[in-house]
Amino acid sequence: MRKIIVLSFLSLDGVMQAPGGPEEDMSEGFEYGGWTAPYFHDADNAAAEMMQNQMKPADLLLGRKTFDIFADYWPEHADFWPGINEVTKYVISNTMDKSNWQNSVFIKNVGDIKKLKNSNGTDLQVHGSGKLVQALLKYDLVDELWLKIFPVVMGKGKRLFGEGTIPAAFKLTESLVTPNGVIFANYKRDGEVKTGTVG
Repeated sequence: MRKIIVLSFLSLDGVMQAPGGPEEDMSEGFEYGGWTAPYFHDADNAAAEMMQNQMKPADLLLGRKTFDIFADYWPEHADFWPGINEVTKYVISNTMDKSNWQNSVFIKNVGDIKKLKNSNGTDLQVHGSGKLVQALLKYDLVDELWLKIFPVVMGKGKRLFGEGTIPAAFKLTESLVTPNGVIFANYKRDGEVKTGTVG
């Protein structure tokens, strides 16, 4: 069985929208695109190594809007993400069924994702794809969360955890704090939420 791993850049208030650039996703009047950029200028070696490890070749599972952004950019910039053109890109969409970007496969629904998860192959990485991630969380299909949490508050924008997310426990497996305050935190699914009384 393949693991589904969600990778996301997050603000302190959980916003994941347009971390990479001003024009990445301006929907709903979002005006802070590229909010992660200032923090990468001062990233240390440990953070850079962790980022490189997270970008090692793995098949991708993407929502259509994120796929459009990726397909427009990465084919010409593969030197920054080795293997991105060669891995299989699974895209969930009801409006697209083909692309010029090599190794793109289109699927339709959560049932298709479950079949994909139960097939043989590399783990599946999910980048961006807010609506897709919320569906994966709703149907308990996320095995790991690899989060990069930045010391900024957006106040508005698309959030990683939305309505429909089921209660679930996760266990921290790896963490790192950069000198400029970015927290790398990797979690794996760890059963149900437990409760008790403090004190």
